[in-house]
Amino acid sequence: MLVVYIAIFYFLKMRPEKKRKKEQEEMKKALAPGDSVTMIDGIIGNVCAVKDKTIVIETGADRVRLEYAHWAIMEKGVSVDQVQK
Repeated sequence: MLVVYIAIFYFLKMRPEKKRKKEQEEMKKALAPGDSVTMIDGIIGNVCAVKDKTIVIETGADRVRLEYAHWAIMEKGVSVDQVQK
């Protein structure tokens, strides 16, 4: 009976989490200059440079550049122009 509970826990909790982590890592590895990203603190910008452990993003028309660690990327694909409209 305990084995059944462990199997259910694995398929409902652990497996989807591993899949999500793998997708996040692939997305972070595929980042290139020009891609738009949203950071975990809500800042949206375009990638200017990708380094080993950090990325540099440029935000808005004022062209402010910020450097973030890779783990701070929340999602890819939201552009600055879409939010400002």
